[in-house]
Amino acid sequence: SRSQSVYKGTQHVVTEFWGDIAKDFFWKTKHTGQFLDYNFDVTKGEIFVKFMEGASTNICYNLLDRNVHEKKLGDKVAFFWEGNEPGDELTVTYRELLQRVCQFANVLKSQGVKKGDRVSIYMPMVVELVVAMLACVRIGAVHSIVFAGFSAESLCERIMDSQCSLLITADGFYRGDKLINLKLLADEALQKCKDKGFPVERCIMLKHLSKEAEDILGSQSPPAKRSCPDLQVPWNPEVDSCWHSLLRGVSDECEPEWCESEDPLFILYTSGSTGKPKFEGLPTYPDVSRMWEIVDKYHVTKFYTAPTAIRMLMKFGSEPVQKYKRESLKVLGTVGEPINPEAWQWYYNVVGEKRCPIVDTFWQTETGGHVLTPLPAATPMKPGSATFPFFGVVPAILNESGEELEGPSEGYLVFKQPWPGVMRTVYGNHQRFETTYFKKFPGYYVTGDGCRRDKDGYYWITGRIDDMLNVSGHLLSTAEVESALVEHKSVAEAAVVGRPHPVKGESLYCFVTLTEGVTYNGSLEAQLKKQVREKIGAIATPDYIQNAPGLPKTRSGKIMRRVLRKIACDERDLGDISTLADSSVVEQLFQNRCCTAV
Repeated sequence: SRSQSVYKGTQHVVTEFWGDIAKDFFWKTKHTGQFLDYNFDVTKGEIFVKFMEGASTNICYNLLDRNVHEKKLGDKVAFFWEGNEPGDELTVTYRELLQRVCQFANVLKSQGVKKGDRVSIYMPMVVELVVAMLACVRIGAVHSIVFAGFSAESLCERIMDSQCSLLITADGFYRGDKLINLKLLADEALQKCKDKGFPVERCIMLKHLSKEAEDILGSQSPPAKRSCPDLQVPWNPEVDSCWHSLLRGVSDECEPEWCESEDPLFILYTSGSTGKPKFEGLPTYPDVSRMWEIVDKYHVTKFYTAPTAIRMLMKFGSEPVQKYKRESLKVLGTVGEPINPEAWQWYYNVVGEKRCPIVDTFWQTETGGHVLTPLPAATPMKPGSATFPFFGVVPAILNESGEELEGPSEGYLVFKQPWPGVMRTVYGNHQRFETTYFKKFPGYYVTGDGCRRDKDGYYWITGRIDDMLNVSGHLLSTAEVESALVEHKSVAEAAVVGRPHPVKGESLYCFVTLTEGVTYNGSLEAQLKKQVREKIGAIATPDYIQNAPGLPKTRSGKIMRRVLRKIACDERDLGDISTLADSSVVEQLFQNRCCTAV
């Protein structure tokens, strides 16, 4: 069949596949050269990817104008917005969104922003975040979103790295019960930029929590549902402007800037581990049923989350899920790290009631979209496997010598040719781009992930290559050991790292977070060691198991294993931990380290 030939990925068929996709877009000018031109081999010259060179379009025009004017979908809902507080909600149609985007695009132009300029966006999950992104896209500016959970230091680094001329932020927001004074953090970042010789001259602030009655008119989001006595909004009139004030009297018509197919669309930084921001909301606020309440309220058909969130929700059992019907659900997605089979089964059996396919997607910030994924309801599932390559990508598994492995095998996951969404460079440092992703195996894009292919051709991500341990000459996947630990009913979450060992090379140091009400003792430790031995083999028996009430995570929910490696080795020099959500967790783990193997 055609789908199988696309799966098998001959160059001709893959190019044809993306050519068909391109026909769905509006192109102001057609491409003049070949459809795809690229080099993945550092020994043959500079790495580059060029799709449809000479063609021009505007992504905002394709997303909004065509839906409103050509397809007559202006009254269709573009976004349902659900705030932190239950009942804090908003509906936005395509027509309204187009008007807001054009208005704000005109505001950006009035602030001197032009095609190719970089704009940093540091905002909570509000509709204006989308408006700001699309407004940048409309005028050809390059937006750089910085997750609103990141610190002032992280924001400063990203502003300076991409040389942003404007910052868009908000006064503050609530994440659960916690108030985040975002403008305070933004100002701290701008001061750091100034101190380092890169002053940012303009900042636009959205009044999200401090909205006044006169601001409501023409606003996208409703006023906050709760009073915010602790909100601090520093103001520098030479730099700062108010979002709502700038919008007054501004036209809601703005011609799109036509951009070349290879012009940059956005800059996106990874989260400080190897992950991507995961939670669009706090899944347990105000209670652990919030997700399922939202599913029923909006008749959600596709639910997409991370294994970290699934394991967190598992701790509370099935009752909070079963309080709600969830009848609208058709597809359950998971992303961010390999999902352990026990979490997969709970997701499938409890959340989806065995009727929703699990779409376990593998992708990276760098890939711009899914590269390994089952097709919902079409691909037979295996718990923990991302199944097969998506259409239009060509993976391979290499051994340490760079030789392609056929059939059942395990090694480095690489891709043999580009697809339109793949990253083009590391901004301002193409050399680093080539070194990180192409130098190890010339001719291939190297993901940095290990992968196993089984006898049926299914792909299983075994974790970052950095997270492979060499124990007495045996390569062990930390993800596999973590999965074995989490299968025990007392363990909610586990993280495994290597610690140098004089005989074995590396020993296994395991951190376990227990489920509610469970006490850590010698009997449980013995059970956990036995479980890992039985699941994987004696070679994988943990040398150290530390009870960890909390694990060091980025603000986007990703476990920072490099910090755990430092704790395991009692090394206090932690490097950059600016993306760490709660630094007190680290000190607690240092104080309760395992000193000797038991």
